[in-house]
Amino acid sequence: MSYVKPHEVVQAMVNAGAAKASLSPAQTVLRGILGGAILSFSTTLAFTAVQQTSIGLAGALIFPAGFVIIVLLGLELVTGSFALIPLALLQRKSKPAAMLSAFGWAITGHLIGCTLYAGLYLISITKMGHDLSNPLASMLIGISESKTLSYKALGMDGLLVVFSKAILCNWMVTLGVVMAFTSKSTTGKIIAMWLPIVIFFAQGFEHAVVNMFVIPAGMLLGANVTLGDWWLWNQLPVLAGNFIGGALFTGLLLYWSHHKKAATVKEAPPVKEQSSRAV
Repeated sequence: MSYVKPHEVVQAMVNAGAAKASLSPAQTVLRGILGGAILSFSTTLAFTAVQQTSIGLAGALIFPAGFVIIVLLGLELVTGSFALIPLALLQRKSKPAAMLSAFGWAITGHLIGCTLYAGLYLISITKMGHDLSNPLASMLIGISESKTLSYKALGMDGLLVVFSKAILCNWMVTLGVVMAFTSKSTTGKIIAMWLPIVIFFAQGFEHAVVNMFVIPAGMLLGANVTLGDWWLWNQLPVLAGNFIGGALFTGLLLYWSHHKKAATVKEAPPVKEQSSRAV
C-alpha cells in the first residue's frame, strides 16, 4: 500500500529536517532561489485566475501547483523547514547553529529568487515600464499596500493581527509538507499536499515567501510602501508567526502525539530455523 502511517511520517519528518540542516550554504541558497521563484510563479498564476474570473477561490485552487513542484523536486521552502529542522534538533540529529544557518541561507535564497522573478515578471506585464495599464500591476500595488499599511494603521493591534494570520498560514503550509510523507506514490503525494495549501491561500493568511515577492513587486510598481513598512509591519512578524505555526502547531504537536508510538514499534523477532538433525 502507498499509505504511510503517522508514526512513520513523524520519523520521516525528523530525517528530512536533519538532511536539510546538513546542506551546505551554497546548496541551501540555490534551492531557496528556485523555491522562491517557483512559489512566485504560482502566486502570479493565482492572481491571474482571480483577475480573469473575479473568483478568489479560483486562485486558491491552482496556487498549490508551485508548492507541489518545490516539494517533489526537493527544493527549499523555509516555511516548511520550520516544522522539520526543530524536530531534528529535538532528537539531537542537528544543532541550534546548523538550524539557524539553514533558516538564514534559505531566506537569503528566497529573497534573491523572489526579486529575480519580480523583475522579470514586471518587465513582462508592463512592457519594460511603457504600459502600466495591466490590471495585475494594479492588483500587486494594492496587495503590497494592504499587506503593510493596513497593519501599520492599527499600530500594535496590527502586529498582532499579522502575527496571528502568519501562524494560521504556516500551520496549513507545513501540513502540506507533512502530507507529502503520507504517500509513497507521486499521485498520492500531489493530492495530499494540495489540500492544506488550498485552505491557507483561500483565506488570505500571511506567508513569508509569498510576501517576499508580492510586497517588493508592488513597491517596484510604485506602491506607497517603504522598506521599513515592508519589514516592520509584515516580513519580520510574518516570519515569526510562520515559525510558531510550523514548529509548534505542526512539527511539535505531531511529534508529541506520535513519537511514543514510534519508539515502541519493534521489529518482529527472527524465526528460529528448525534443526535439520533427526530428533
